[in-house]
Amino acid sequence: MLFLNESQIRESLTMEEAIDAIDSAYQLYETKEFQMPTRMKLTDDPNALIIMPCLTDAAIGTKLVTSFPSNKQLPTLHGLVVLNSSETGEIQAIMDGSFITGFRTGAIGGSAIRHLAPKEAKKIAIIGTGVQGLYQAIAACAVRPITDIYLYNRTTEKLDSFIDAFQSWDSSPITIHKTNHAEEAAVNADIIITATTSNTPVLPEDPEIFAGKLIVAIGSFLPSMRELPDVLYSMTDQIFIDSHDALVESGDLITPLENHWFQKEQIQTISSFIQQGTVPKYQSDKSIIFKSTGMALFDVIVAQAIYKKAMQKEIGTHLG
Repeated sequence: MLFLNESQIRESLTMEEAIDAIDSAYQLYETKEFQMPTRMKLTDDPNALIIMPCLTDAAIGTKLVTSFPSNKQLPTLHGLVVLNSSETGEIQAIMDGSFITGFRTGAIGGSAIRHLAPKEAKKIAIIGTGVQGLYQAIAACAVRPITDIYLYNRTTEKLDSFIDAFQSWDSSPITIHKTNHAEEAAVNADIIITATTSNTPVLPEDPEIFAGKLIVAIGSFLPSMRELPDVLYSMTDQIFIDSHDALVESGDLITPLENHWFQKEQIQTISSFIQQGTVPKYQSDKSIIFKSTGMALFDVIVAQAIYKKAMQKEIGTHLG
């Protein structure tokens, strides 16, 4: 049984390889050759314990993660991923689930940018500069030639730690801009990424900010959470989701559907879009939305990729 901490996982798998693993998970999602119940949540508002199992022909993965949005000195998420053999049931690896959650969620955003963003996109806005925002920035830079990153966070003291952490991952000459308002960050960007646990929209009700852009909404994963403004739904006829569970898990989809701001028929899984091999249609007055709530299938596929690379490179601590 192998134990892998954050630094060992980072040494095992690159972000680009993690994005490739997410794309593999989308291929598997289309075949339906896996077992994955809807994630179990135990909540003590606003805190939550989330249990996410998944079984594939190649591996069994289970993630246990806690989300404590009010944490100030500690990360919002803490977790553990257990990887079992699908042939014998033996535990193959125990991994830092907090890191994998952020890392694979970054890769989910990176996959969306890979398949949906214009090739010439060079500027991103990150709304929410916690752990999730960091990995979104890292992933975006892995798939597009990013020159500028615009940052906004409600608590400005997190901006410097974000910059330090990002530069430890990516030393390329990217200009990082601190902003005082979400609007200031978003207006300059080609791609807008929201990575918060807010219960109210974090972007302004200004249609000019969003026209012709890709919006990647990563943070909201409960019905009570919303990141996207009302006006955005009237500006799109292309909404992509990472799984059908997102329709019942995120307030960014539940509330607009209940209010008939758009129709369910406008929503497509990104896995089916990738399978079709089509190209997103950008219009100067329209936006494209990608909404993710994550799923256990991502965890098991990424964990398996990490485990294989770690074994090849002889990385990790053997237990027992």
